[in-house]
Amino acid sequence: MKKTIIRTLASVAGLAVIALGLAACGSSSSSSSKGDTVDSELVSKGKLTVGLEGTYAPYSYRANGKLTGFEVDLSKAIAKKLGLTADFKPTKWDSLIQGVGSGRFDISLNNITETPERAKAYSFSTPYVYSRYVLITKKGNKDITKIADIKGKKTADATGSDNEALAKKFGATVVPSQEFTTSLQLVKDGRADATINAVSAWSTYAKTEDTSAWTATEIPSSDVPAAKIAALLNKKSTALTKAVNKAIKELREDGTLTKLSKQYFNADITEDK
Repeated sequence: MKKTIIRTLASVAGLAVIALGLAACGSSSSSSSKGDTVDSELVSKGKLTVGLEGTYAPYSYRANGKLTGFEVDLSKAIAKKLGLTADFKPTKWDSLIQGVGSGRFDISLNNITETPERAKAYSFSTPYVYSRYVLITKKGNKDITKIADIKGKKTADATGSDNEALAKKFGATVVPSQEFTTSLQLVKDGRADATINAVSAWSTYAKTEDTSAWTATEIPSSDVPAAKIAALLNKKSTALTKAVNKAIKELREDGTLTKLSKQYFNADITEDK
């Protein structure tokens, strides 16, 4: 009888151990399901599909045929935090935002400013860069010395870009131009009076190219506040947006954001100073 009781107790103890094991598995499955929520929002499982231009130094560009740049490295760092691999899809500017909306990309990192209009249709991460603007004119142009002077003039800017919106806000007529170098050439040739772009893009260009044909004037923040640059995501991607925000927060706290900024811009432009 005693042996029977002992065996019964042993069986109960064994069942308890199994139950605990199943509970642990259930807990693991639950946290796994959280990851599956993000995974279910992805274009391709296990990958963070990133839309960018790849022609806009130092944000994303090619060096010796290899895609590189601030937003390329940042995308890789975000993907790593999410346990994913970054899969880049270089695309022209006017298709980038649409690509997120249509489900071609999970996310777009391409010096995109959050605007009220875009926020109605898309989600944005927390900002990772605060970008200031520069006004570029042809050398010798005395008619345009400040942003207010572009009223009634022609500016060369990308369709749908923040630069275009800013030009229109100050009364300019925009000549469509998808690439920064093309915009500069239009100004040089006299087919546009000016172009607006990020200070960081101009300073990067000036490091390696002859800029004697143009005059660049930084637009003071009193005239135009710094643009808050953030990752753009689909409104439906709620779990992914939350995960990306967490990743950016961690990258800011561990110093990665500052390190990348200094590497590509020679300054920390990740804080609103």
